Amino acid sequence: MAGVSTKEIKNRIRSMESTKQITKAMEMVAASKLRHAQAQIANSRPYFEIIYDAIQDIVNTNTKDTLPYLHPPRSAKSKSLYVVIAGDRGLAGGYNSNILKLSYGEMLKTDSAVLPIGKKAVDFFHARGTEMLTEKYSQAESMSVGDCFSVARSLCNAFLSGEYDSVSIAYTTFASVLSQKPQVLKLLPLETEKKSKTESKDDILYEPGSGEVFRSIIPEYIGGVIYGALCECRASEQAARRMAMDTATQNAEDMIADLSLKYNQARQAAITQEITEIVAGI
Repeated sequence: MAGVSTKEIKNRIRSMESTKQITKAMEMVAASKLRHAQAQIANSRPYFEIIYDAIQDIVNTNTKDTLPYLHPPRSAKSKSLYVVIAGDRGLAGGYNSNILKLSYGEMLKTDSAVLPIGKKAVDFFHARGTEMLTEKYSQAESMSVGDCFSVARSLCNAFLSGEYDSVSIAYTTFASVLSQKPQVLKLLPLETEKKSKTESKDDILYEPGSGEVFRSIIPEYIGGVIYGALCECRASEQAARRMAMDTATQNAEDMIADLSLKYNQARQAAITQEITEIVAGI
């Protein structure tokens, strides 16, 4: 700070105080949105778990060759589709970059297309010239449950028609405020678990038939997974933003303390110089 006047230092302190107020306010907003997102996660899990149990029961009580969605159609192209969920805004640490790098790395391994959700995802894949199924869902925050089920029906139709031989979703799982993990989950073809006969519910009767129920329930299941992933991403984004803004606030406080010390030193040096000049003139 040599050669910098006390007035300039004071202006920098005011600037950092304004920045601190902004980052603190953004941290509080993110904390509020995080609580709402965590409630959404808790509310969406029971629906997903019930449908998943029904699917596993049907798979384990039927011949897999007679059920769709368990293997690609014979006419399927060797092409993959990825649903990638990112945020609409930045200032969230590595939240957006982590999931986008992971998903793009997976897509480079095969001939792929993408269905981006969120402005950051749309911008990222648009800049790289990646084939996009649609840019309709460029606002992840405003995406509704109905939109998730619409996407699910489109994905299922594209898979059954043989347009894609696999469908995956890339999203960020929320573990805690301090931990969010990006991952890629395969949606289609379905990966099932083998259950023992004691776990299988043989006494359940499906009308008009288990095969028909299976065909109609899969789009509901996929829609539930997409909505659950969207809720996980919303919570992860707000947690990452809260931590980033908390760090920014701490950095602003450290800079204010450092600038205040330098301001006091410069002020003391100026006073000492004035006293020296007065004494020398006597």
